[in-house]
Amino acid sequence: MDSFPPNEIVAFDTPDATERLRKSLQLDGMLPQGVLRQEIEASWDRSMRHGIDRSDSKLVDIQFDADWKTLREANRLLIDAASPEMSFLVARYGHDGIAILADADANMLLVEGRTDYLQELGIRDVAPGACWSEAMRGTNALGTALVDSKPTLINSGEHYLECLRRLSCASAPIRDPRGQLIGVLDVTREGVLTQPRDSLSMLMLAARQIECRLFGAYYPENIVLAFHRREPHLDSAWRGMVVLSCDGDILAADQQACSLLMQDRSAVVGRRSEDILGIRGSQLVARVMREGVSKVTNASGEFFFRAVQIPRPAPSIPAAEPDTARAAPGSLDRLAGANHRLARGLHMARRGLDHDVPVLLLGETGTGKEVTARALHDASVRAGKPFVAVNCASIPEGLIESELFGYREGAFTGARKGGVVGRLSQANGGTLFLDEIGDMPLHLQARLLRVLQERKVAPLGAAEEQAIDVALVCATHRDLKLLVQEKTFREDLYYRINGIGVSLPPLRERQDIGDLANVLLAKLGAPHATLDSELSELIEQFDWPGNIRQLEMVLRSALAMREEGETALGTQHLTDAALDELQAGARQSAGLIRDREMELIRDSLGSHQGNVSAAAQALGISRATLYRKLKQLRT
Repeated sequence: MDSFPPNEIVAFDTPDATERLRKSLQLDGMLPQGVLRQEIEASWDRSMRHGIDRSDSKLVDIQFDADWKTLREANRLLIDAASPEMSFLVARYGHDGIAILADADANMLLVEGRTDYLQELGIRDVAPGACWSEAMRGTNALGTALVDSKPTLINSGEHYLECLRRLSCASAPIRDPRGQLIGVLDVTREGVLTQPRDSLSMLMLAARQIECRLFGAYYPENIVLAFHRREPHLDSAWRGMVVLSCDGDILAADQQACSLLMQDRSAVVGRRSEDILGIRGSQLVARVMREGVSKVTNASGEFFFRAVQIPRPAPSIPAAEPDTARAAPGSLDRLAGANHRLARGLHMARRGLDHDVPVLLLGETGTGKEVTARALHDASVRAGKPFVAVNCASIPEGLIESELFGYREGAFTGARKGGVVGRLSQANGGTLFLDEIGDMPLHLQARLLRVLQERKVAPLGAAEEQAIDVALVCATHRDLKLLVQEKTFREDLYYRINGIGVSLPPLRERQDIGDLANVLLAKLGAPHATLDSELSELIEQFDWPGNIRQLEMVLRSALAMREEGETALGTQHLTDAALDELQAGARQSAGLIRDREMELIRDSLGSHQGNVSAAAQALGISRATLYRKLKQLRT
């Protein structure tokens, strides 16, 4: 019988080769050496020692008594963090296979995809609650990966049980931020995996993404940082992850972080940030908050850092009465500028908020929705009370529920001691701002609707409900009516949050960009700074695709370039890239204006049969001005 290199991922060449191996095992009672890959041979040997009958088809139809509800609650964080990856795997493999999430004891938590064909094969217990440990089912990727603590592939013919021989499966373990094995991700399908390494690599990437999400879930009140030697890899699955306490202690680090730092986890966790990362924790956090991405050089080399999570301190209620802390309505006027329609909408929203009418802010990304929401809160009767903002698009889908509702100690594996207060409870007495609510998962929309209707919230793992009193401001850049039609946003929730709708215009449609720039300069700590005529003209002619956020960044950069004592900002304070972009936009705008002027002049001359005097009078300009414009436009 042919032997296969022990480290190669291969399948048996023919069903006959599989049959010869099994017959040899049956006749001799011993497993032929060198036929199977080393790790598969070791797993078959363990399966034999467990006393598993490889021909017993009843072993894939075991009636399991697991309490699914208890399993689900015990693994809530893992399930939430894995949900997006399960959806991805089902989209990729679900047409002819299944994706499985299991806990560290091989208990299945999620099973999605083509389970019907398994039923046809007589495999009826692949479902949430079923245990597929190696000791119970013999060699299978899910159970074997947990025993070996490494990614595992079982190709067609390599399962120990004969009734599973037609199946192939791949599994990747999942570890928590402390390095403990807490679960496994599996893909199973019928037939030989023609590109086994690709399947295994895909699962490893998916498991890695789950592990990254778990950092924020396990440490919701601490600082989570991603780092890598190359900046583009900060968004990849191969970034290192560390958790810092407020005092700068390293609370957790994943294996990738330890590999990048070239140290064992035991030498990293528990140490001070400056000892391992080469910079004090407070300094590093301040830099990444200011710069977005910060470069640090330490004993292990040069690294780029980015914040994954910077927790906000729990809001507290100041001693001042709401009326004394209430902001002047003039702050809303400054936001509206010369846009009378916007000013009217904001004042209506403030009055509605005072009477517990929800406000819905609509506008493109960067139009200042959170700034507007905070201004509405500060001008309302709830000023001085908590203002709590939640961005539904930036929080991983699986973590939004615990973020909004909080959880009790022991609610699930990895739950923080003492539990965590949810954002809804933090906002009690004040204002809750749900940004990008159009991205809220559908299953959470129903729970949010119930909270808004009953004004009660129950943290995960808690039986009792708590009464809450919050004013609600929501915002989105998406078309909620369209989402309702597409059945991705609940119609009843839409009407519940759309009390007073306010449309925030994009910056290109505003006629008061100069005034708005002055407001932003004051916000940036430079109330006496001004713009010279050339820069003002460029700013007013640019179309600002990034809206207020983009304008603010241009002004912030210009302020940083000032010499001591300078108050007037000009084009000399802009970077070359920013200046080129503004000038290109201004030239395009000027070209559009010239085209429109020529069109108006031609239309007027045509409608007056070439009579210059009549055309000029219709345009509201003198004959001399019309002649001059004709000359300019023709050059």
